[in-house]
Amino acid sequence: MASERASQLAFLGVAALLFAASAGVTIGWCASMSAMGMPMPGGWTMSMAWMRMPGQTWPAAAASFLGMWVVMMVAMMLPSLVPMLGRYRQAVGRTGETRHLGRLTALVGVGYFLVWTVFGMAAFPLGVALGAVEMEEPALARAVPIAVGVVVLIAGCLQFTAWKGRHLACCREAPGRGRTLSADAGTAWRHGLRLGLHCSSCCAGLTAILLVIGVMDLRAMAGVAAAVTVERLAPAGERVARVIGVVVVGAGLFLIARAAGVG
Repeated sequence: MASERASQLAFLGVAALLFAASAGVTIGWCASMSAMGMPMPGGWTMSMAWMRMPGQTWPAAAASFLGMWVVMMVAMMLPSLVPMLGRYRQAVGRTGETRHLGRLTALVGVGYFLVWTVFGMAAFPLGVALGAVEMEEPALARAVPIAVGVVVLIAGCLQFTAWKGRHLACCREAPGRGRTLSADAGTAWRHGLRLGLHCSSCCAGLTAILLVIGVMDLRAMAGVAAAVTVERLAPAGERVARVIGVVVVGAGLFLIARAAGVG
C-alpha cells in the first residue's frame, strides 16, 4: 500500500513538473513572438509560425515549429491526459504487475503525443502553403477573416455530432472497461496511440480553431485547453461538449458578422 501511494505521488509529481515546464516554455515563446507577424490585407496579422526567420532554412523552420508544437500540446493536453493515464495505471495495477508501471505509463504518454506530433507535421506545410498564397493574392488575404469565422462555426457544429460523442466517450472510458490490461510495453504503446488517435479526432474542431485564430495566441490556447479539459473531466461530458458547441457557434457567427461589417 505504501509503495503504491509513493508511486502515485511520483506520477503526479512528474506530471506537475512536466506541465509547469511546458507551460512556462510556451508562455515564453508566445511572449517573444507577440510583437512579430506580418500585417495582411483585411486587417489581420499572419503568425510568424508559418514563416522562416531571416537566414533560416525551411527544414530548420519546420523543426522549430514542430518543437514548439509538441511543447504546446504537452501544456494544453496534459491536464486532460493525466486522468486517462491514471485509469491506465489502475487497470495495469489489477494485474499485480506494478514493477514497471512508471515505464509503461511513460510509453503510453509518448505514444499519445506521437500522434499529436504527426498532426503538427501535417499542419505545418499546409499552413506555410496557405500563407504563401495569401501573401501573393491580396484578394484572398482579405477574405481570411470571414474564412476564420466559418472555420470556427464549423468547429462549433462538430461539437453536436455523433462522431464527436463517440471519440469523446473513448477518451473518458476506463481501459478495458473494468477488465485487466496486459502489463507489457506493446500493449502500453498501442494504448497510447489509440488514446492519441481518439483525442486528436475528438479535438479536431477545437484544434482547427487554434490554428486559424493563432497558433501562438495565448488566449486561444487557454480557451481550447480549458474546453478540452472540461469536456473530458466533467461528469456530463457530452452535455458539456454541446454547451461548448453553442459558445463556439456564437463566436463563429460573431466573427463572420464582424468581418462582413455587420453590426
